[in-house]
Amino acid sequence: MKWSLVRWDECAIELGWVVVEEGKTFRLRGLTKDGDGGAVIYVDQAVMNVLKRQKERQDEERSLLGAAWEDHDLVFARDGFNLQRGGRAGGPQDPEKVSARWRTVRNRLRLPEDFRIHDWRHSKVTNDLEAGESPVEVSANVRHHSPGCTMARYGHSRKDGARRLAASGAGRLGLSALV
Repeated sequence: MKWSLVRWDECAIELGWVVVEEGKTFRLRGLTKDGDGGAVIYVDQAVMNVLKRQKERQDEERSLLGAAWEDHDLVFARDGFNLQRGGRAGGPQDPEKVSARWRTVRNRLRLPEDFRIHDWRHSKVTNDLEAGESPVEVSANVRHHSPGCTMARYGHSRKDGARRLAASGAGRLGLSALV
């Protein structure tokens, strides 16, 4: 994510870039999914508050590091921790270091060892659908190409909702009185 793509007043984030590995270095590449390079996701105020704190923390570090900070406008940039002599902070993070940090956080939160960062996305979709949110809106926010795709992947977890719907339909038709 880039800071310039965070829409503070809308609680929205434009997804425009991905970090790709090239040999022993990393670069930013424009992100497109389904041919749409200007994808926007909407988040709640709690996420925006976390981003605000991240911005404040990063601004403090940028100020401390001075010329050792090379600004790439990244929300989760390489920080100055253990910066080698002549090294620069502010660029894309090394994916291995992100994975190592994730393992630390995962252990601290007592999450299962096989719980991946991406699993949070799946949990969010499942929870939204089970809370009765519109499959159309859920699908659009996670950037699936259709609500059908979302329901094919996540609909299995909605057994209780499907049973309530079936019972409701039977009740409207008067079939529940036949039991």
